[in-house]
Amino acid sequence: MIDGVVITPLQVFEDQLGAVKKMITADSPSFAGFGEIYFSSIQPGKIKAWRKHKHMVSNLAVPAGNVRVVLFDAETRKTQEVILGDQNYALLTIPSAVWSGFQGLGSRVSLIVNCASMAHDPNESERRNADDPLFPYSWPDLDS
Repeated sequence: MIDGVVITPLQVFEDQLGAVKKMITADSPSFAGFGEIYFSSIQPGKIKAWRKHKHMVSNLAVPAGNVRVVLFDAETRKTQEVILGDQNYALLTIPSAVWSGFQGLGSRVSLIVNCASMAHDPNESERRNADDPLFPYSWPDLDS
């Protein structure tokens, strides 16, 4: 487990009409302040990696579909993998300075929601390609 990463199971309220999926409240232990909420989609089998925020704390949930989230701490060289979504509806809190990447799973587009602790600032994050040699992780090929 990477220091500062928290996985919190979330509540789903379902009935014959549909479902309500809770994500985060202002009194949640992982809530580090509000900057913005944004939604990101990912196609099945596709990879969005790598990104690290210098100051922002991310609170991620996947309310539709399934996503492999891989985290990497460059200081300790630890990796952590979490599947979020229909099969594991949970809040993943990622502290600043931890690299993250995503892979869409299943056969449909997945939706990632981030309740970020600060508003988007293009100078606040760093990006690397999915196959960058800095990362000791090999993304599974889901097409074969």
